[in-house]
Amino acid sequence: MKVLGIAGWSGSGKTTLLTDLIPLLTAHGLRISTIKHAHHEFDVDQPGKDSYRHREAGATEVLISSAKRFALLHEHRGDPEPSLNELLARLAPVDLVLVEGFKKEAHPKIEVWRQSVGKPMLQPDDPYVIAVASDGPIAGLPVPVLDASRPQQIAEFILAWMGLDAAEEKTRRGAAQ
Repeated sequence: MKVLGIAGWSGSGKTTLLTDLIPLLTAHGLRISTIKHAHHEFDVDQPGKDSYRHREAGATEVLISSAKRFALLHEHRGDPEPSLNELLARLAPVDLVLVEGFKKEAHPKIEVWRQSVGKPMLQPDDPYVIAVASDGPIAGLPVPVLDASRPQQIAEFILAWMGLDAAEEKTRRGAAQ
């Protein structure tokens, strides 16, 4: 399972880029999963629902399942936040996991950087940044600079990074149909 981060500061356009990339990559027959890091408390469950009540009663994990999907809710209950590797181990195997956030973890990343955000680039200090997607040219970087407004270009970069050539992509597309 290949893992590629989409990293950058808040407001740089990571989520927009990710949601543009997913359909482009799945069109090539790739199975994609995502992991999103949240810096704040969040809840995907709703107060009053049975699953919420289970967690509030003290359950460490609650698995909700239907004919269309399942969700596993896990309460840390004082345990430390799991690392990216621990979270990856919980995923079913796919071709590519796109990770939004976890910018300080050691995995290959495409940095999304916009000068208008007013934050420094990660790339000079992060050897795991393999490319930078930006809204303007950046001179002197030791990694490729991609146009953040051209997700197709970034998808092609990712396919090449994964080592997929045109014949393999054609085979994948045929198998996915």
